[in-house]
Amino acid sequence: MSVAVLYGVGSIFAIAVIASFLFSILLRFTSLTESSLTYVIMIVSFISLFIGGFISGGKGQKQGLFLGGSTGLMYLLVVFLFQYLGHDALFTLKQWIYYGCFVITAMMGGVLGVNMSSESRTN
Repeated sequence: MSVAVLYGVGSIFAIAVIASFLFSILLRFTSLTESSLTYVIMIVSFISLFIGGFISGGKGQKQGLFLGGSTGLMYLLVVFLFQYLGHDALFTLKQWIYYGCFVITAMMGGVLGVNMSSESRTN
């Protein structure tokens, strides 16, 4: 199960790196500003957490709620440690709400990933 969570978290960060690269290219070579991309970045974040939970649930093939939640919590822990250790700042209330929603989204992805995996379905 821990391998499934690591696959999910790895996919979240891979999507984040790719999206960050694309957004940085857009910001550099167009007239877009960071504030104009706020909602797009939020949507991409939710999608990446959902995909990470989905991959985690698909790899684990059981207990999708647990696997998706673990994936979301692992992501939250890594981001929290980066923010606390790197920037010496704790989460604000707004960030706690966002990350709570991220964990719930990853849990939904985990449930769907388990249900969509081919070995767990019966014909």
